Amino acid sequence: MKQKKVLFKMLCQKDFKPVTLADWAFFERHYAIYPQTHSDNTFTNMICWNHFMHYRYAYVKGNVILACTAAGISRLHPPIGPRDPELMREVIRLALDIGDDNKPLMLIDPETAKWMKKIDPALMLVPDLNHFEYVYRALDLAKLPGKKYLKIRSQLNKFRKNYRHTVEPITPENREEIMEFLVKWCESKRCKNNFTLAHEIEACSYAIEHLTELHLRGLLIRVGSKIGAISLFERLNANTALIHFEKGLTEYEGIYKVINAETAAVLASEVEYINRESDLGVSGLREAKLRYHPHHMVEVYSLKQQTCFPFHEYAL
Repeated sequence: MKQKKVLFKMLCQKDFKPVTLADWAFFERHYAIYPQTHSDNTFTNMICWNHFMHYRYAYVKGNVILACTAAGISRLHPPIGPRDPELMREVIRLALDIGDDNKPLMLIDPETAKWMKKIDPALMLVPDLNHFEYVYRALDLAKLPGKKYLKIRSQLNKFRKNYRHTVEPITPENREEIMEFLVKWCESKRCKNNFTLAHEIEACSYAIEHLTELHLRGLLIRVGSKIGAISLFERLNANTALIHFEKGLTEYEGIYKVINAETAAVLASEVEYINRESDLGVSGLREAKLRYHPHHMVEVYSLKQQTCFPFHEYAL
């Protein structure tokens, strides 16, 4: 009987090393070959959220395999690189061995999901709606055309009428002022009492502190002389920009509409689409994102742990 060809060695946790700021160039080169569509795979996302998500990666057979551990729960992402059925089986095996009961392997794009089902039809892959990302036409966000944006345009015009404001790029020169703004924003949101916001503000602060190393861009809005809102963004792939952070002081009514529109106005000349990330299942956030009428969603799937796997198929 012909023996099944296997990897040189089994994939294990020791193959993974922490993601550090020094890895930026490596990921930049790899993603230039294999462009990403989901924000969670970006280097900026990983390094800024590393304090909570503890990202690690392995480079095997030309593939990057990402892993993260948050609150004691570990999960893997599918390999990013040339299709390799044996490597995919190893990743599935390791994910099931160390991963979370609910979704040990996550952020599987639709094409990869189809390919995985060809490898093993028994795999149970389910849509991960909370991690679907909202993608908009950049010109729609900048111009807000037609009746469907009437209410947003009204709020935008009201802000512009009521507040004297200016827009400027985020630079190292205004970094300290932005950090003071983030402290004020955090106080207004009572971040100390909100687990998610506390980690988010730490991630955003890291992005500001390392703006140059991460090659990020951003805008701020001053109301009078004070910063009222900021956005941080970068190019995700050839035709899409990604908004990583957007923060505003709600004491200025409509300011989120303004920072959204101003950011889109800058990006509309560069890209066709803007990815504004997922809603994480937060109903209020979902409603806010839907009000801007996304052009499409970045769909992702997760592997369900309860699938009955013939483990001998994934072992040496």
